[in-house]
Amino acid sequence: MGEIIFITGGARSGKSYHAERLAGKYQDVAYIATAVITDDEMKLRVERHKEQRPSEWRTYEAPYDLEQAVRGSSHEAYLIDCITVYITNLLLREKADWECDTLSFAEQKRLEETVGQKISKLLAAIEESPARFFVVSNEVGMGLVPAYPLGRIFRDAAGKANRMFAQKAKEAYFAVSGILIPLKKIQEEL
Repeated sequence: MGEIIFITGGARSGKSYHAERLAGKYQDVAYIATAVITDDEMKLRVERHKEQRPSEWRTYEAPYDLEQAVRGSSHEAYLIDCITVYITNLLLREKADWECDTLSFAEQKRLEETVGQKISKLLAAIEESPARFFVVSNEVGMGLVPAYPLGRIFRDAAGKANRMFAQKAKEAYFAVSGILIPLKKIQEEL
């Protein structure tokens, strides 16, 4: 059964840095990248991430199908960076026009279910693997309610996905100002 170490936190809080440091203790590491390069700024961010991690790590690009990247390979450890970027990719692929001010309840439900199904399939693939998984995700639910439908759907879907990962995780951490705060180590009482 795959073992999950879940790391969440705000933007630039040190999530990826700590996940890379923890995964670096393993010999055979796969880095699963979720980013889609859409502009020069994103291209620069991706290049910066590539420079930070060890060159011997195997990189898989999986912006839309993390489950397949996990099932299609066998490594000692995986670093998935990041779940919230993955959710963004899925939402943008599912609905092209986000300019409207409202979404029907049925459309909201469909989008959230689509993301939830993809996360469930990924968790099932992780459970079938003997590897250790370092999973990075942004915490986006601690601020204001987003003003637009895409932001609200994203926030809700990311919150649910983070809960799903934290529930299955052996360990969970919250990154704040570069410091990892332990949230969960095997808790028998819960």
